[in-house]
Amino acid sequence: MSAPPEIDLLADRVERLLVRHEELQRTNALLLQQVEALTQDRDSLRSRLAAARARVDALLERLPQAKNAA
Repeated sequence: MSAPPEIDLLADRVERLLVRHEELQRTNALLLQQVEALTQDRDSLRSRLAAARARVDALLERLPQAKNAA
């Protein structure tokens, strides 16, 4: 009669694996949300950086050119 305990052990292990799988799915979903938020932040920062560079370039264009470089 060693089969039922083995089946019980296997069933317990399967249950634990299912619980762990669900936990990993939830964790993965949270991580995907964080990646999406960070991607949006990165894109926003890149856009702001490009706008700042354009403003700096425009200001540099307005500076008078040195007539005689030393």
